[in-house]
Amino acid sequence: MPRGRNRNGVSRSLDVRRPHPALAFGLPGSFSLGGTALLFTLFASDLVPTLLGISYPWDTPIRMARLNILPQRIFGSVMDNYTLVAVPFFIFMGVMLEKSGLAEELLKTMGRLFGALRGGMAISVVVVGALLAASTGVVGASVVTMAVLALPVMLKYGYDKAFASGVVVSSGTLGQIIPPSIVLIILADQMGISVGDLFLGAFIPGLLLAFMYILWVVWVAWRHPAAAPAMPVDERPEWGRELAMLVVRSLIPPLALVFVVLGTIFFGIASATEAGAAGALGALILAAINRRLNMGNLRAAMDQTVRLTSMVFMILVAATVFIMVFNALRGPRIVEELLLNLPGGEWGFLFFVMLTIFALGFFLDFIEISFIAVPLVVPIALSFGLDPLWLGVLIALNLQASFLTPPFGFSLFYLKGVAPPGVTTWHIYRGVVPFILIQLLALTLVITFPQLALWLPGMSMTP
Repeated sequence: MPRGRNRNGVSRSLDVRRPHPALAFGLPGSFSLGGTALLFTLFASDLVPTLLGISYPWDTPIRMARLNILPQRIFGSVMDNYTLVAVPFFIFMGVMLEKSGLAEELLKTMGRLFGALRGGMAISVVVVGALLAASTGVVGASVVTMAVLALPVMLKYGYDKAFASGVVVSSGTLGQIIPPSIVLIILADQMGISVGDLFLGAFIPGLLLAFMYILWVVWVAWRHPAAAPAMPVDERPEWGRELAMLVVRSLIPPLALVFVVLGTIFFGIASATEAGAAGALGALILAAINRRLNMGNLRAAMDQTVRLTSMVFMILVAATVFIMVFNALRGPRIVEELLLNLPGGEWGFLFFVMLTIFALGFFLDFIEISFIAVPLVVPIALSFGLDPLWLGVLIALNLQASFLTPPFGFSLFYLKGVAPPGVTTWHIYRGVVPFILIQLLALTLVITFPQLALWLPGMSMTP
């Protein structure tokens, strides 16, 4: 759970601790993966028999001499990986934008713009969630910021607690699929495809998902007016030049940053890593414009960037060890035989993979799933002739559910850590269920209409 709040009511830490089914002792994912690999290495290698002068009654498939290549494997997959350099850039950009006051400005402006409508505050939250996702890509910062700023206001105006909680947590999680997203960078690296192409491929499905969220809000406001009332008449802003200027001033910075990051990729001007560096610089400029660029915020942003980046790379190192031992134990051959012999051919394979990833999302976070499960299924998908870019977007949409699915969804813990006292865990769980179903519907649409993911990359000028 987030460790308390600072003077402004914002969580001091986004480092959420949650249980894992195979991690009965409460160890972090990186230590569990690496420790499991080392344990099986001891029992399945020739180290113990050599040290004790005994012999196993079975063959030892792992030879300790083969493990000498492990440092080179780790260096090649982590230290010498240009693609993953984009991770700290986008993390820093997201954290710095959170501290620049951009989210607060957007929420206040959109609240005033849509407040006169039934469900207007909820629509504002979805729109701001999409804009923050396209500007930051850091899910935890978006969820916590909107929970602190928007949820109390929605409850004040009489919104249903479960509905308001579902809107906030699902909108904040749009940063998982709308680029620039950390999960898209990791997926592209693990699948061997272009980060820029995956960014562009996920853009339309991400916007489609946000639009479906808005449709759900409108339907709830129409069918159950008491669950999503309009802002009181005496608090509604007057339309005029002042409100129009406020909207323009609040929208231009995030849209400009989106153009810098995604536009340069689309027109082939910069790679994803170079665009991330430009985005990080743009976040600093926006913070300076809003007079939020000081040593305290800069130090906090750098500290959070180091923490989150270290978590990603620690899991990557542990996953590299795990996969190496798994390969030595002939695990990929067993997985390949299982998946190739599923009924239904490529469609049976796709259904099984999507169902498995969705189930894993109940217990594991997206980083562990990306590093462990994805490399196993990609070669088989290629043998079936499936487009890896399309498959990457499908997996990203599916992984987004891992942030929302009870009981261990990351975003649910983020929200609970900063929610007002009257909002219980049951409210959050109940409120998020419709949005999980909407995500599954969006996943089905992208499966049915692949061009939703493939059209924009096909139009880009990325080399």
